This record gives sequence, C-alpha cells and structure tokens, in this order.
Amino acid sequence: MTDLTVIILTKNEEVNLIKCVSSLQDLAKRIVVIDSYSTDRTEEICRELKIDFYQHEFTDHASQFNWALDNVDINTQWSMRMDADEELTVDLYSEIKTKLHQIKEPVNGIILKRRVYFLGKWIKHGDVYPQCLLRIFRTGTAICEQKLMDEHIVLLSGTSITFDKDLIDNNTKDLEWWTQKHNWYSGKEMEEYLRGIKRIEEEEVHNIKPTLFKGQAERKRWIKDTIYYKIPLFTRPALYFCYRYFIKLGFLDGKQGVIFHFLQGFWYRFLVDAKIYEYRRKTSSVELALKQSGSERVNETKNKTRSI
Repeated sequence: MTDLTVIILTKNEEVNLIKCVSSLQDLAKRIVVIDSYSTDRTEEICRELKIDFYQHEFTDHASQFNWALDNVDINTQWSMRMDADEELTVDLYSEIKTKLHQIKEPVNGIILKRRVYFLGKWIKHGDVYPQCLLRIFRTGTAICEQKLMDEHIVLLSGTSITFDKDLIDNNTKDLEWWTQKHNWYSGKEMEEYLRGIKRIEEEEVHNIKPTLFKGQAERKRWIKDTIYYKIPLFTRPALYFCYRYFIKLGFLDGKQGVIFHFLQGFWYRFLVDAKIYEYRRKTSSVELALKQSGSERVNETKNKTRSI
C-alpha cells in the first residue's frame, strides 16, 4: 500500500461513500472519515468497511479538515483530501501508486485534475474541466485556508506538481438536494463576500494570493475579486452565464449542460447577489432607524431644555 492517509469529510453520505472508498481499495494505508453527526447509515458503513471514524461538530469545511490534520494522528508520509462524492479513476489510482513514493523534496504537493459529472454526464465545457486542485501533500506541509467557501489546501513550504490523470466528482443525490446545498452555499458565499471587504491581514496569512500569473486557483480568485465583484449586482450572473455557456462552449454539454450551467453559473450566482442585496437593505434600514432614533432623542432633549 501507498504511505498515504486519505481524509474524507461526511454528512449523510450513505449514497456516495461506498464508491468513494472502493476507488481507494488497497491504495491508501489509512482512510479517515470526519463525520458531522450524520443521521443516515454513514457511520454504519464506515464500521463495516473498517474505516477510522471520528465525529466533530461542523462549522465550515476548512475548520473541519484542519481539525482532522491536528487530531487524528496521521503518521503516513502523505495525506490526501477527498470528498465523499469523489472517486479515483483507474488511471489516477495507478498513477498515485506508481509515482507518489518516488517524489522527492522540495515537491510537497500534488495537484489533481477533477472532472465533474452532473446527472450522469461529464461536464467538459463551460470552463468547468479541468478543475485543478491541490489534494495530496506531504504530511505536515499544508493546511486548508480559512475560508467559508471555495477553500483550498495551501502549502506552507515546498513546491507542487500536477498529475496527469483525473479525479471524478460524481454526486448521485437528486436535484432537490443539489439546490438545497447550493442555497446553503449561497449564504456562506454572501458572508465570505462581505467579510472579504473588511478582511483583516491576519486572516490572509495562509490564504491563496490572487494573481493572474500562477496556478488556476490563484487566477480564478484574482478574476473573481478584481473583475467579477466589481460588476453591478444581478448583472454579473448574466454575464458569467453567457461567458460559460457561449464563449466557453457550455452548450456542447447537451441537456445536462443546459441545466448545470444555468443552475450553477446563473441561478446560484444570482441567489448570492440577492442575499447580498437583502443584507444591505436590512443594514440600511437598521442604520436609518438608529439615525432617526438619535435625531428624536436630540429633539426631545432640546424641547426639555426650552421648557426649563
């Protein structure tokens, strides 16, 4: 077996977990599940598969993963993050098994190329494939940046290389679950956006630095922070969808592509903007009420003074 510990975060993942773990069979020396108190058969499946099972209260994905790094006594040379709805292709399995033990320092990180499946179809276009993610790292040389959404693993030292073969993201849950999840995500994205406006320097120490001239994650974050968020609310989701669907050829992904690019590229982004708008409206109303209340108190004091 490869000297590798795989960490999987779960919450009610009985539908996906078995295929995820099966793709790792006889590859990883240790598989660890960090569960957010599932109410389905997730724990039972882990016990049956003899997977190390921990439960920890969930706040966000970054904190949950970093808790695992600090608390599950990893003693393998390499660590890996996987989501329960992900699986290795046969080719990636072979690549990890063949190459990982040969990698020498200062290379401490491995970037994997992820392909996303939606309603059973591989989404190849619309700037969705490949998603390049640092997922394997030399134990002790990386953490997950502390973000509410779109969090990435970042190296504390060393360099990274990219493997050739693909990781698969293929969640088999239904659209109702997908939309509920993205509704929840939209709230976190709104919080992250508002926090980003006044983010303190200490929060950025181990975060990815946005730049056009490095990796995919850095480039996408630069575009999002520097261009996307400068476009007016509600206009930017429409422009983003057109970019993905027409310019980046998302229409070639067929019926599933129409659904995916519209929901993920427009509806979700529009929902984030709607929640930002709602927050600002509520905040403005509270500020106005406080201002009016203050003015009334001043006038009341003046009237009392005149009476005296």
